[in-house]
Amino acid sequence: MTATDHSLDMIRTAATAAADKLAENLVALDVSDRLGITDAFLIASASSERQVNAIVDGIEEVLLEKFELRPVRREGRGEGRWVLLDYADVVIHVQHSEDRVFYALERLWGDCPLIDLPTTGEPASGAAAGQPQPE
Repeated sequence: MTATDHSLDMIRTAATAAADKLAENLVALDVSDRLGITDAFLIASASSERQVNAIVDGIEEVLLEKFELRPVRREGRGEGRWVLLDYADVVIHVQHSEDRVFYALERLWGDCPLIDLPTTGEPASGAAAGQPQPE
C-alpha cells in the first residue's frame, strides 16, 4: 500500500505553504505501510516559536483554500514548540529546531520511503535535521 494521490497532493501543497513561510528541513514520509490510520507525514522546523506558528497558519490557510479541509485535530499550538496538524490522511509536524533534533522523527520513521517534494529552496526529498546540505 502506498499513499494516495490525494494525500500526496496535500503533502506537497502543505510543503510549499511551509516553505513560503520559511520552514526549514522539509521531509515527507510515506507511512501508509506502517500505519493504518494515515498515509503520510510532513515534518518541518523553524528556529523560533513565532515562526513555528506562522508556518502552521500558512499551512492551514492553504489546505483550507485548496482542499476545503480543516485539521481533525491540532495539538501544541499554544506553546509553538511542536504543532501537530492531523488531517486524517496526512499528519503534519512543525517543530522548533531544537525539539526536532531531540525527538528525531526521521530516525523513528527512517525505514519509510521519502516523498519527493516540489523545489522550494530546500532539498527535493528533504534532509534530516541538523545534517549539512550539499552546496
